Amino acid sequence: MGAQVFEVGLFKPSAQEQGQAVMIPRTWDRDTVLRSILWLRLQNADGRNIYIRPKGEHNLSLVDDLTAEAVKRMKATGFSPAVVVETSPGNFQAWLKHPRQLPRDLSTLAARKLAEDFGGDRGAADWRHFGRLAGLTNRKPKYMSETGLFPYVRLIEASGAAYPEGGRFVDAVVSEGQIRAARTRAQSSGSDGCQTKLVKRIEHFRSDPRYGGDATREDLAYTIYSLAHGAEVGTVVNALRNRDLSHKGDEKRQNQYIDRTIAKALRLIDSGSRGR
Repeated sequence: MGAQVFEVGLFKPSAQEQGQAVMIPRTWDRDTVLRSILWLRLQNADGRNIYIRPKGEHNLSLVDDLTAEAVKRMKATGFSPAVVVETSPGNFQAWLKHPRQLPRDLSTLAARKLAEDFGGDRGAADWRHFGRLAGLTNRKPKYMSETGLFPYVRLIEASGAAYPEGGRFVDAVVSEGQIRAARTRAQSSGSDGCQTKLVKRIEHFRSDPRYGGDATREDLAYTIYSLAHGAEVGTVVNALRNRDLSHKGDEKRQNQYIDRTIAKALRLIDSGSRGR
């Protein structure tokens, strides 16, 4: 996983009935985790499930409750996990390593998008969710065999590498986070009656002599105005597309122009908001 410090959780739902703590938390560096394996095995044999996660903000996302086919699809589409763990027969957890550390809100957003894209558990997708520690048993009662044994949590692979699509995916997550933040600010400003209704259409900006006929400036001005007043991104994209963009190049380059325009508008909105 590449982390240096971990939070380890030893969870036993029935412990309260025995006057014990339901969760025993520990914060250990990597070497301490390794030195504590014997103690963890003893606790595991006593009925505790053993979980682990990096301490604090980090550059990983956990995707829980995956099928083997979903893991294959991850790899085929550029989302190869840094770690894959089989938590019960045919059920997997994957840790994906982003190219950089994400703040908590964006880390949660990234985990949820990955869960949605690959059929994982969206309810377990957040910035600090625990994964199971490999080499110990999954003590959920439903997995107990007729002989009273539990399945081992197995480490399937651990490349430790960042996934190839990381840069593009993280950029998309950051853009979506900016859009959500802009929408929240717009809704907040409207809650006290100060929000201006979205009355200016893109044609208003294209006919404004202040922009000197510069279509790029017109598009940016419209985009700033619309997003700052709570317009949906899809509405803005459709408006930007209602003129011929073929001079920007093929479809891919046209999409890149629109993405750059929206991203720049969001940065300007955000900087203006912080300056107030």
